[in-house]
Amino acid sequence: MCGIVGVLGNGPVAGQLVEALKRLEYRGYDSAGVATLEQGRITRVRASGKLKNLEEKLALHPLAGAIGIGHTRWATHGKPTELNAHPHAGAKVAVVHNGIIENFRELREELQARGASFASETDSEVVAHLVAEGLARGEAPSTAVASALRRLKGAFALAFLFEGEEDLLIGARRGSPLAVGWGNEGVYLGSDALALAPFAHTISYLDEGDWVVLRRVEVQFHDADDKRVDRRRQPLLAGSFLVDKGNFRHFMAKEIHEQPEVVGRTLAHYLDLAEGVVNLPFDFGFDPKSLSRITISACGTAFYAGLAARYWLERFAHLSVDIDIASEFRYRDPPLLENGLMVVVSQSGETADTLAALRYARAQGQHTLAIVNVETSTIARESELVAKTLAGPEIGVASTKAFTCQLIVFACLAIALGRARNVLSIEQERELVSQLIAAPAQMAETLSDERQVETVARDVARAESVLYLGRGPAFPLAMEGALKLKELSYIHAEGYAAGELKHGPIALIDYAMPVIVLAPPDASLEKTVSNLQEVAARGGHLILIGSRTAHTAAAAPLAGFIELSEQVSGPFAIVVYAVIIQLLAYHVAVFMGKDVDQPRNLAKSVTVE
Repeated sequence: MCGIVGVLGNGPVAGQLVEALKRLEYRGYDSAGVATLEQGRITRVRASGKLKNLEEKLALHPLAGAIGIGHTRWATHGKPTELNAHPHAGAKVAVVHNGIIENFRELREELQARGASFASETDSEVVAHLVAEGLARGEAPSTAVASALRRLKGAFALAFLFEGEEDLLIGARRGSPLAVGWGNEGVYLGSDALALAPFAHTISYLDEGDWVVLRRVEVQFHDADDKRVDRRRQPLLAGSFLVDKGNFRHFMAKEIHEQPEVVGRTLAHYLDLAEGVVNLPFDFGFDPKSLSRITISACGTAFYAGLAARYWLERFAHLSVDIDIASEFRYRDPPLLENGLMVVVSQSGETADTLAALRYARAQGQHTLAIVNVETSTIARESELVAKTLAGPEIGVASTKAFTCQLIVFACLAIALGRARNVLSIEQERELVSQLIAAPAQMAETLSDERQVETVARDVARAESVLYLGRGPAFPLAMEGALKLKELSYIHAEGYAAGELKHGPIALIDYAMPVIVLAPPDASLEKTVSNLQEVAARGGHLILIGSRTAHTAAAAPLAGFIELSEQVSGPFAIVVYAVIIQLLAYHVAVFMGKDVDQPRNLAKSVTVE
């Protein structure tokens, strides 16, 4: 979403800050800024647009401070103007921020009532004022930051600079990555290893909920409970930073854990977070009320994203949706209604069958929209409209963060069409958007405890076949869960609509075959529980993924239970549940000794039939 750097150096650091920010340009940004201490006082230089604009301003107003923070911003709350650019400042403190502060409105109102004056439209500025209040009460900087962190809701990474503190930076992470680096010329803070690679020779990654106090001779890590902890320090190889696994064993694990950040990044691109509404970054070019039908075509995991989206598009936009696997659609010769919209989904944007489906739809006079992760791809170039996912590079062959970002784009599209077609009121739109905004933090919370997933994974790893069940949007997620398990562990698995259990799959039930039930707390929970009890009555090997409410309602012996928060509810709950099915497949494969990043016979991009 945004890029964060901090430097505690031995000489002027502005140049290092800009160089590090250049290495984070791949994240996308629309403004940038740095702050250093000049004779003990915080001095900021900020610019909208590209880093060259910031460099030009620094050439006119050079900074000589030996400590500083820098930032590249992707606009979330407020337009990409210089006033909204980071760093933001309160009295005696400056902050840079990556992520979304969910409760910023109530905090802003509370701070304004106590006399705080805001210079920007951003959610980030509330953090600076919260810390400034602590400093005004006489608290030490570390105490003021710890107090402020307890007030914040959301997924974020932060870096703080303090007036008069020439030997102090503080960083914090919840959901978004942050790392500390040590080099010959200083101590560094950055969003990832790529930013720190030119300067640091060793690196430590903050764990979820950590905050860290940096001084030139000492770095102190604290966990989410403010207790002093140690974090592993490891070499940062200069030649390996372009494809860095971070603190993870596999790229897939890293990419699973990146989802709070990239989902937040994608949300920021499609929402007006200040107003709590959808703000698509493109104009349809046609009247959404005139649409007769939506057709979706994709392959593999992208197809399952489309299947989930069908529930949202039909419910929120009152549009009939036809969906087919691209390799089937292109040969069906289907009639397409006038004023229809074809949506094609592809991580790479080069999938051969999906491209053929797109070309068929264009030949039939359909409006076309591509949901892709590579906006320069062939599918993007040949589509009328492009909705990009901001998942970033995905190295693992099995799709993870690309899938959840596809779901987010579809959810925003469904809400936007619902409003444009007068199906949803503004109040309903804001309620749905609030549920989406909560997803990154819920993902981060879900990822904070993998032990319950590992326990279940050890059990599943012994199976020869596995059945996944779900209803509503959880049905496509069941199929995606089965696909992930097949891809990574080579265990046979099938995903079924739970209501289809009695129409065949129930014949497979025995004590040895795990039946994994996805049971988010939605309108179909009672029916899902009934299907679960049918499995239990036949001695089935039941594993439940759901809330404590679902566990209580099940009233059946379970071989395993993976608990998610009761707050993970509503039509978009599957975006968070997706994290669990990915982790489960990952840990099963790891226990079995499989190559999770490059499963046998699979390719990342399928560019042939």
